[in-house]
Amino acid sequence: MEDELRCLKARLEEREKEVAALKNKLARVEKDRASGPELYEGVTPLKPLMAKPALSNEDIMRYSRQLLLPELGVQGQLNLSKTSVLVVGCGGLGCPLAQYLAAAGIGRLGLLDYDEVELSNLHRQVLHGEETQGQAKALSAASAVKRLNSTVECLPYRLQLSPGNALQLIQQQCPHSVSGERRLRAQWQASGVRQRPEDGGTEMVTNCSDGGVLGVVPGIMGCFQALEVLKIASGQGSSCGQKLMMFDAQDTRLRSIKLRPKQAGCAVCGEEPSVTQLVDYEAFCGSAASDKCRKLHLLSGDQRITVQDYKSIIDKAEPHLLLDVRPLVEVDICHLPFSLNIPLSRLEEKKSEHIRLLQERISQLKQQMEGDCRPPVYVICKMGNDSQKAVQALEKMSGSEVDSVSVKDICGGLSAWAKRIDPTFPQY
Repeated sequence: MEDELRCLKARLEEREKEVAALKNKLARVEKDRASGPELYEGVTPLKPLMAKPALSNEDIMRYSRQLLLPELGVQGQLNLSKTSVLVVGCGGLGCPLAQYLAAAGIGRLGLLDYDEVELSNLHRQVLHGEETQGQAKALSAASAVKRLNSTVECLPYRLQLSPGNALQLIQQQCPHSVSGERRLRAQWQASGVRQRPEDGGTEMVTNCSDGGVLGVVPGIMGCFQALEVLKIASGQGSSCGQKLMMFDAQDTRLRSIKLRPKQAGCAVCGEEPSVTQLVDYEAFCGSAASDKCRKLHLLSGDQRITVQDYKSIIDKAEPHLLLDVRPLVEVDICHLPFSLNIPLSRLEEKKSEHIRLLQERISQLKQQMEGDCRPPVYVICKMGNDSQKAVQALEKMSGSEVDSVSVKDICGGLSAWAKRIDPTFPQY
């Protein structure tokens, strides 16, 4: 009874926090609507960006340090002021890109992002702050840009770039930088062609939530992007034409690889292209355009249990083994104290020392249980993806490499445990 009361109180406290967070978010949205830039939910007609006849005294003072560069000068600065740039994504790359473009005096910035600011964004997405959590990223970025340089026209779009809006949005936002549908079609397809599922599978492509990222690394690349945009916008032209630049942050090395010229037989930009319209990029790549963890569905319902089911197993003190298959670096962040850690990669590789350890724990569990039965093994990870793969691997081992066991995955992993069972458990 006492355990049930504690559980109910914890769940009530969690709901109260959720209600308080929603109230704070509502207050911020209402405040932003009243005082911040207008947030666009669709493609909106724009007035032409008017060119300045000359720099004002304030312009000369603001941009004086870059005006002294002979490669830029007054004419280059005037060129920047009549340039419109669309930044797709206000995240780790888009934030430093937009920040430096605004600081340099770009005339108009379109900021496009369909996501909202989260606490885990702030170590790398430097235009957002603690006070803008829950706010549309595009609006948060636009507000920060306006605080930096109020002379820049900012247009925040809460949209995802798609085949349905890409042509209209880019041609409207950047009328002089996109020379027709064919060029845009080539740009749209180029990165997708190099990341097709048949070239390695979507499981080979990680994101910030799964693989991690040191915030300064996308910041460096975003600054490189800003540098190239400023060169082009000022009239110098890009230094990266027909090149692929690679940055190794671990060893602080830069490599520039020359790319082959356009091929006449290219399916996208050749003389007789077979790709004649924009495609669904997410469907083409087999992966969502998001840094959120993807949810896999590899197991049937009878191979999985909920965190509530597992909490009941603990409360009843039923003998079992909890196997945590996350990498050690994640286990060091947080873990359930009664779990055994064997990373998924070690299970799949069938590393002998880990298989021996697993067999020892299974043998100990069998001694606690009466009769000839299959000891239950419950598998957990961060989100419930790797744990499903581990269940499949263990089912193949059961009865051969290890004693026969009953294996089930815990749906939603430790994230679900923190949200539904123990609100004090860390989330990352």
